[in-house]
Amino acid sequence: MSQTPAPVHTLNDGRTIPAVGLGTWPLDDEAAEAAVAGALGLGYRLVDTALNYRNETGTGRGIARGGVPREDLFVTTKVPGRHHGYEETLASFEESRSNLGLEYVDLYLIHWPLPRVGRYVDTWKAMIKLREDGLVRSIGVSNFTAAHLDRLERETGVVPAVNQIEMHPLLPQQELRAVHAAKGIVTESWSPLARGRQVLEDPAVVAAAEAHGVTPGQVVLRWHTQLGAVPIPKSADPGRQRENLDLFGFELTPEELERIGSRPSHRFGGDPETHEEF
Repeated sequence: MSQTPAPVHTLNDGRTIPAVGLGTWPLDDEAAEAAVAGALGLGYRLVDTALNYRNETGTGRGIARGGVPREDLFVTTKVPGRHHGYEETLASFEESRSNLGLEYVDLYLIHWPLPRVGRYVDTWKAMIKLREDGLVRSIGVSNFTAAHLDRLERETGVVPAVNQIEMHPLLPQQELRAVHAAKGIVTESWSPLARGRQVLEDPAVVAAAEAHGVTPGQVVLRWHTQLGAVPIPKSADPGRQRENLDLFGFELTPEELERIGSRPSHRFGGDPETHEEF
């Protein structure tokens, strides 16, 4: 199958985000540098990291090695729980920017809401300032519920451009995706392949892969893109990276989409209402 270029989504702030990207957790600096540089050579333009991944420095080196013009890249990082608060967020961003070796970041996310701590609105206000100052192009959140999103909008008037959430066929997130659609928020999928085997060996996924002459992994990632979500699979393997990017030369049928997303829900990561990651 010849590779079709990845399309883009338009964010609610008018900017665009590639329809698929490269995740970097849990790569260390050395592995992240090699993975990012290689991925950029294959055509990836969206790279996702976080201060808490402890690989921003390697990610930045990979970006520098990749040789792609900065304006053609879309680089995402995230503020950790220990830095929630207005001044803390501004300082955290400077740490991330220094690690990455970049003048600006394309997308800055609140990594987790930490509702018990209760400072995510202050963090959001700092991110609005970073955007106004041109240090961040777009701002968004990760692992936010509909109630958290409503509070941000109610108290600041600014709706996130992106909510990056755990999403895969075992956790299709229909209700939250509907909220996102109503607010013009792009859904990004972390852990888009779940934990691998359970999803990739599912009969509906295998059948679709055989029908379209692609791999089960490509079927699952195509499921995300056809639902309008942006998957960010992690891979340091060049062959797998190439496969994960090559999603747009086939299309799943409505019946295949429904069968793939019809499993009982299962969350592998933390519950946003209670999970705390500092």
